[in-house]
Amino acid sequence: MVWTGTWVSDRLGIELAGDDELRGLLGLALRRNPKRAHLLVSGVLGKHVPQLPSVVHGHGVTLGRRVRALLGPEEAARAVVLGYAETATALGHAVADGLESAPYLHSTRRPVASVPSAGGFEESHSHATSHLLLPEDPAFFDRGGEAGRGPLVLVDDEFSTGNTVLNTLRDLHARHPRTHYVIVALVDMRAPGDADRLAAFAEETGARIDVVAHARGTVRLPDDVLARGLRLVEEQDGRTADPLVPCAPAVAPVRLELGWPAGLPDGGRHGFTPDHRDRLRQALPAMAARIVDGLGGPERAGRVLVLGFEELMYAPLVLAGALEEAGLDVRFSTTTRSPVLAVDDPGYAIRTRLAFPAHDDPADGPGERYAYNVAGGGFDTVLAVVDSAADTPALHAPGGLLAQLATAVPRVALAVVPAHTPAPRTPDRQEPPVLPAPLRGPDFSSYEPDDVGWLLQDLSAVRLEAPVEEREEAVQRGGAHYAESLPVEYQPTEEYQELYRDALAGSAARIARAVGTVTELVLAERSPRPVLVSLARAGTPVGVLMRRWARHRHGTELPHYAVSIVRGRGIDANALRWLAAHHDPADVVFVDGWTGKGAITRELADALAEFPGFDPEIAVLADPGSCVRTYGTREDFLIPSACLNSTVSGLISRTVLRDDLVGPHDYHGAKFYRELSGSDVSRDFVAAVEARFDEVADAVDQQVKEAASADRAPTWEGWAAVERISEEQGIHDVNLVKPGVGETTRVLLRRVPWKILARRGAGADLAHIRLLAEQRGVPVEERDNLPYTCVGLIHPRYTRGATGADGKAVGSA
Repeated sequence: MVWTGTWVSDRLGIELAGDDELRGLLGLALRRNPKRAHLLVSGVLGKHVPQLPSVVHGHGVTLGRRVRALLGPEEAARAVVLGYAETATALGHAVADGLESAPYLHSTRRPVASVPSAGGFEESHSHATSHLLLPEDPAFFDRGGEAGRGPLVLVDDEFSTGNTVLNTLRDLHARHPRTHYVIVALVDMRAPGDADRLAAFAEETGARIDVVAHARGTVRLPDDVLARGLRLVEEQDGRTADPLVPCAPAVAPVRLELGWPAGLPDGGRHGFTPDHRDRLRQALPAMAARIVDGLGGPERAGRVLVLGFEELMYAPLVLAGALEEAGLDVRFSTTTRSPVLAVDDPGYAIRTRLAFPAHDDPADGPGERYAYNVAGGGFDTVLAVVDSAADTPALHAPGGLLAQLATAVPRVALAVVPAHTPAPRTPDRQEPPVLPAPLRGPDFSSYEPDDVGWLLQDLSAVRLEAPVEEREEAVQRGGAHYAESLPVEYQPTEEYQELYRDALAGSAARIARAVGTVTELVLAERSPRPVLVSLARAGTPVGVLMRRWARHRHGTELPHYAVSIVRGRGIDANALRWLAAHHDPADVVFVDGWTGKGAITRELADALAEFPGFDPEIAVLADPGSCVRTYGTREDFLIPSACLNSTVSGLISRTVLRDDLVGPHDYHGAKFYRELSGSDVSRDFVAAVEARFDEVADAVDQQVKEAASADRAPTWEGWAAVERISEEQGIHDVNLVKPGVGETTRVLLRRVPWKILARRGAGADLAHIRLLAEQRGVPVEERDNLPYTCVGLIHPRYTRGATGADGKAVGSA
């Protein structure tokens, strides 16, 4: 039999090396994805390749039994299992079946307003990267009883670079630290360096980490594989017809009633307990009998494909398994978001492709979805199994999934599983009827009282500052979050202050033009009387200036507030409640200074899933990362307010979120540095930019006119560039890569920098960067074709031993 990776291997030189079982488990295909050329296609996962349900479920159960043997009865009884969306949702569930007593949860890309997020992480190479953790039980990750938290078992289909697992471990260990993790995958394809990074995390945290896999090996890739892969996809697109049939007529499929047990979750999106597992097992024979009857018996059904739906893999899998036990000739696979090239060749893993529009109103907007290896599979019947959230008009429309299936298979049937949506949680105690009014200057901040109201609590009397080196070590070891303390405020030298003054004089008109442009776009496209809500602290000077522009140009007094948002922890929920009580959420426009790679943009979108009515789209002064639609400019240039800390931001510190200081009904905290008033330039900065409003008015009108007809859709180019730089530099953590002039400045002022990458010939925009780098002993490397003016790299393996006695960063460690 021809190996289903031969076609790709022969053309791109990609090789699998390792255990003998690898080629039996994996084939190869080409992604339609600029981040990674190849796709390892599992023949036993039940995603891209139809397979016997007993084989799919059996591989997961076998892995679960191996984990149970590794843990022993006592630890296994305390374990929880976490699977990854979308490809490993059923695999993780089957691993939990093999453990027998473990509750199960899988990540999801479908936010649910009634369920607060228990965490989230990024899957850098995936077509859709953001993952949410939404357990119905808020104590899901704390299972273990008096003995403490039990082992966490993380399940993915393949363990390639280990980036996704490390991102998950960092997030969850900061929230729910434990002493034992088990990583489970069908195949472990890590290179030695990837294994070293996981070992380093174990050493830093003191946790034990085990890996369980069916087979191990590595993928050998030529240096130019990404470019060659993209060219090959383009060539094939020119040679072959797309299997998509845009005008496929609507069809009326055979609709089968399952008799799904009331109240039983449809999968692990919000958690699946051992009791749920028992209820499902008892109900399966009767549901299988209804399906067989609805299809007219085994002979009329013929060869059947049970087709699941994206994350909904486990319920269709066990239904297919019950049909297999009932004697039907059945295979199982699911639809997917992942765009993959189809090539009708026996040496290629994806032979055919059906494309159709998304039909579950996804949070990230409309887009194409796919079903692979359905056409040409010799199926007489396809039974599509979706949840009720996906049983929409788009599913049944011309060109929709059911219509596309009807072009490939003689008979189409549909079964709908009720989507499980947890009820809103009842708070432990009644919230206070009145939240505190915003803080204002001069009692809190040096801005004028009407310029901004701070939805924060004043922590000025609390000592929160720690040396930069101590903070960096604690954060990278997982023992602290960056928002739990404050860096010691950088006191600029006279030389540095002179650079700031020169930068402000040289760029005030440029900033005024960007302020005017973004404000006019907000007024035209968002609300005629918006409520500006800046993300403290970088967004606050911009919010003040936008308010001043609206008053200067239109005579309109816009309300402006500042709120806290913390990466990995979300936005201040109490601040949002105050805003909702005093303003229409539809009028709220969130404001920030600039985008880097877009982490805060994503954080805000995730956090607002719990607060319907608020628009998560941020308005920013500068969008060099191409992360938003509403911006003043997409140039990466020096915004002088980024040069300094509190002395250009109303003398307010960055925000603080710590359990012993911020209670469930408190705003996040911050400090007012009154003692720095002699160095304060906050009002001077605003005045210098406001003074240029008249001279840039015509240019603003022209930019707004051009923007109205331009394609301003985010491309997330910045995120892709950061991922590439992270891998090129051997950092393997996008959180340690800070792109753009503003973010690089923050690295030099607040973190332990490793090196600075600078675009060759950047000039005056980097004068302050070069001075700060010289003062801290940080190398600046000139680069051609850098997508940003500069990029700051935080020390990736920082301990205080990695700096000299003077605290300066070393070049390598």
